[in-house]
Amino acid sequence: MWPLLLLATSLTGDPPQLPPPTRLTAEQDHQRLLKELGIESLRPGANGMDSKAPNYANTDEAKANPYPIPPLMRFKDGREVRTVQDWASRRREIIEDLDREVYGRMPRKTPKVRWEIVSTEHALVGDIPVVNKQLIGHVDNSAYPQLNVDIKCTLTTPANVKSRVPVIIEFGFFFPSRPGARPATEGPTWQQQLLAKGWGYAILDPRSIQADNGAGLTEGIIGLVNKGQPRKVEDWGALKAWGWGASRVLDYLETDKAVDAKRVGIEGLSRYGKAAIVTMAYEPRFAIAFVGSSGQGGVKIWRRNSGETVENVASSGEYHWMAGNYVKYAGPLTPGDLPVDAHMLVALCVPRPVFVGVGSPNVEGIWIDSRGTFMATALASPAYRLLGKKGVKLTVMPREGTPLIEGDLAFSQHHGGHTNGPNWPIFIHFASRYFQ
Repeated sequence: MWPLLLLATSLTGDPPQLPPPTRLTAEQDHQRLLKELGIESLRPGANGMDSKAPNYANTDEAKANPYPIPPLMRFKDGREVRTVQDWASRRREIIEDLDREVYGRMPRKTPKVRWEIVSTEHALVGDIPVVNKQLIGHVDNSAYPQLNVDIKCTLTTPANVKSRVPVIIEFGFFFPSRPGARPATEGPTWQQQLLAKGWGYAILDPRSIQADNGAGLTEGIIGLVNKGQPRKVEDWGALKAWGWGASRVLDYLETDKAVDAKRVGIEGLSRYGKAAIVTMAYEPRFAIAFVGSSGQGGVKIWRRNSGETVENVASSGEYHWMAGNYVKYAGPLTPGDLPVDAHMLVALCVPRPVFVGVGSPNVEGIWIDSRGTFMATALASPAYRLLGKKGVKLTVMPREGTPLIEGDLAFSQHHGGHTNGPNWPIFIHFASRYFQ
């Protein structure tokens, strides 16, 4: 009996072995999700490339608004939002719908992040002396050691400024500098423009937080908190996960003596423009946002039939950005059944300033829906006015190249393509009002 007792003690003393992460392709996970929701098929999205295709993206404004836009300043039971206290309640109502149906719910408890300064170097950006820091945020994986998540970020601040400086965080990519490398655009880069103001910048690699595909949903921070298992239909998607990572960068910046953490902004383009507005809406510590060409799922009226549609984002190539529940609105429900829309997302940022930019449809193309982007920005204005701020004055979209930056909501359509480049000097001028 004695050897048997020793064996039993050894077995029961071992910690339980957790299973490895589930491996699914994006298509397999998408089909799993449809089955869980009881959906047999989805409507196809718009074609943005072939103008002869039968489902080519709509360009006829007369057909662009098939559904009424839900009112921002009215509760779901029909009551009007009249006071600041009313808005606080309405805001909670909007967040609940966004969490459940659009972007997903963030876990109540997420792992802690330990920041490491991998390297610090003095360098020149243009002719401006700077301090560059390479940062890694090690996410605590003790609850599920099978996955590692390390957030990658760089921080650049002017070397000759004695006071704490404002910083703009960009969702983007960073690469080692190459001797003799030329900037991608003529004139000063956006980095040089910020440094010339005495500000700094950080570049956050969102892929180090969460992969930009459905196959990665059992990895990254989403996979880590789910212990390698597939998402539930209300779980958060990549946009929320990237925003969580930006908040963790802000945690670090609050400890860095070179940075004024009360004056930190968030910026992104395209899918990272979507991430920027989601981050701003959910993280009150960010002081300002620069949202570039964010399109469907970002600052664009979601129920419009113009450019990219809900059906496109619900497809296996993009669904990972959103909550699983979102795909319902590509079949059997319609975009008109969404309980919320983009103007409500923008309004969650009040009273903080938001700058929304797009390019020219003649260069950038129709996919972004620049008119729908202006509509979403303008329709958020009543919430700003209620809280004593200035929204967008015009209700008709301004001419291309005519920025609206007088209020705390700004809109600027530049003459170029799918880039924030031409809007950077306009944004910096706008932000200077808040970053004195």
